Amino acid sequence: MAKIISIHSYRGGTGKSNLTANIASIVASQGNRVGIVDTDIQSPGVHILFGVNEKKLEYTLNDFLWGQCPIEKVACDVTHVLQENAHKDSKIYLLPSSMKINDISRILREGFDIELLFDGFQSLVDKLKLDYLFIDTHPGLNEETLLSLTFSDIVFVVLRPDKQDFQGTAVTVEVAQKLKVPQIFLIINKALAAYNFMKMSEQIESTYGLPVVGILPESKDVIRLASNGIFSLKYEDHPITETIKEIAKTVMIK
Repeated sequence: MAKIISIHSYRGGTGKSNLTANIASIVASQGNRVGIVDTDIQSPGVHILFGVNEKKLEYTLNDFLWGQCPIEKVACDVTHVLQENAHKDSKIYLLPSSMKINDISRILREGFDIELLFDGFQSLVDKLKLDYLFIDTHPGLNEETLLSLTFSDIVFVVLRPDKQDFQGTAVTVEVAQKLKVPQIFLIINKALAAYNFMKMSEQIESTYGLPVVGILPESKDVIRLASNGIFSLKYEDHPITETIKEIAKTVMIK
């Protein structure tokens, strides 16, 4: 049985997609078969981190949702990004959403069958023999997000040290708990380096009653990379990479 991991944030701009790509890549590098689905259909972007040229894609998640192909046809093998970090059994498959304005407009106008999407996830796990499936969700709370949470074994909620994020995270956590998500973890991103991370972690854990599995500082190195690749693979010895590796360990605990 594959483990399903959703990475979610109440607001946009938290670095959720970047974290999804990095955590999934670390997990894959340990010899696992990993799938990543970009369900942020209104504003997709994970494909950029993996260097996927959307103009060369034969199929996207949109095509599956419109009944034009089976879901496994959407999967792009992006294992090459691991390079020398790849184990002989490592695999990463990315399922991108369309960046075409007409496709995004159609989704916004017509919506899509949520249950079909989640039936597709199970088919994908079976067809590709996945060990882990990562879902990069759309920010906020909507029907797709609620089903993602219900479907997940683990939910990482990403927040910044910001009052708006704190309030939105409280709503997200309450919903996830009511849906009985087995494991919920918090990740704090874009924290100023001057903050006392230990004190921050203690305060947030006390507020939400959930473990903080990583605090990532605002980093010039991350900004400089500008989504041109997977940070943890390009900066293997960076302190941020070490934190991401610790977060990845929580995913791989049996």
